[in-house]
Amino acid sequence: MSEQLGGYTRNVRDYLAHANAGDPASPDTFFRRNLPRIGLYDSASDSGQVALATGVMTSVPVHLRSGDVITTVSVRSGGTAAGTPTNYWVALYDSSATPALLAQSADQTSTAWAANTTKSLTLSAPVTITRSGIYWVGIMVAATTPPTLLGGCAAPAIVTGERNLSQSSGSSLTATAPATITSVTAKSFVPYVVLT
Repeated sequence: MSEQLGGYTRNVRDYLAHANAGDPASPDTFFRRNLPRIGLYDSASDSGQVALATGVMTSVPVHLRSGDVITTVSVRSGGTAAGTPTNYWVALYDSSATPALLAQSADQTSTAWAANTTKSLTLSAPVTITRSGIYWVGIMVAATTPPTLLGGCAAPAIVTGERNLSQSSGSSLTATAPATITSVTAKSFVPYVVLT
């Protein structure tokens, strides 16, 4: 057992048992997420770690498996609602070195996004994952005041080869997601996203 688990000397199934309380009641319910559901905080409480900047896409990595079918991306606002939004959407990007757009939700234009509210946005078409790996979820809000989001705080990459856990790219974005994710800047705040 110790050879299979490396330096961990106890039962991994026992160590992860607390996850049972937060997962769906049925083991057949499909979902993927980038963070655990516990330990999240509202980016409004930390002015140094901004979740979203207007017209700029924030993207986070999510591990997806071959055969997964992704139709919806959900993100939860914190205590600050979107103030006078003009455009917002989510997008799914592939696992290539320069991630390419797979699908985007409809632009929500000026639809309200209230505080402490989960937004579940449907992609333009279901995406069937053909290769297991790290994919990217993009979130963009153009608004006078973008909403704060629930998520966590992470250190930027330190060890060579570590990927960003949150990053920003683009500027003055409106209704359409960029074709690729390029020229990224690492961010500390990591929004919590759920894919179904």
